[in-house]
Amino acid sequence: MKKILVSIVFAVILVLGINKITDAIFYVEKPEKSAYQITTVTTLASSTSTKTNSENSAEPGNIMALFASTSAADGAKVFKKCLTCHSIGKGDPNKIGPNIFGVLNRKAGSISDYKYSKAMAAYGKVWSFEEMNGFLTKPKDWIKGTKMSFMGLKSAKDRAAVILYMNENTDNPLPLQ
Repeated sequence: MKKILVSIVFAVILVLGINKITDAIFYVEKPEKSAYQITTVTTLASSTSTKTNSENSAEPGNIMALFASTSAADGAKVFKKCLTCHSIGKGDPNKIGPNIFGVLNRKAGSISDYKYSKAMAAYGKVWSFEEMNGFLTKPKDWIKGTKMSFMGLKSAKDRAAVILYMNENTDNPLPLQ
């Protein structure tokens, strides 16, 4: 019994000793400054909201501010996710989802040759920057009962880029204010 107890104590001392020796041999001094400096932090002070990062918020003012930090070219890259179900060229046919050329400033569910869900057809609002931002965040939460199965774009910057890209693909782009 004493041999087993001594063996266990010896194994524990050996493991701890090896750990201390390797820490001493491979010691890396931590830098004083972080390599990734954050100059400003923007947060929303809301006790009812679980989202504290303004970039993940679907509030209307936020999307307009993000237009300056992204471009329609970035939106074209992100929009590749949408091309499976939507076309965006003028005169292109509908796919699983409707053609979204000129979707901004158009009434939701208004393309005559596409069969929308009852929820989308009844929604009746006009697609503004704010409406599209909210919808792209999580379509099923924005319009309950929509048949669009897309999970949404979590990044507000990606949503802003896609909205800019959609605003370019129209005959009458909305003014960026």
